[in-house]
Amino acid sequence: MNTLVYLIPIALFLGGLGLAAFLWALKSGQYEDLDGASWRVLDDGDGRPHA
Repeated sequence: MNTLVYLIPIALFLGGLGLAAFLWALKSGQYEDLDGASWRVLDDGDGRPHA
């Protein structure tokens, strides 16, 4: 029972930290361009047309 006194606040703190990180990611625009990243993986970046 004594361990719950330590584990519950630690779990609440870590959950709040994860929520804060998620909200920061939303505010900083991390989820703005979801399709662009998938196209940049396929792009060679040399600017030449393929033969």
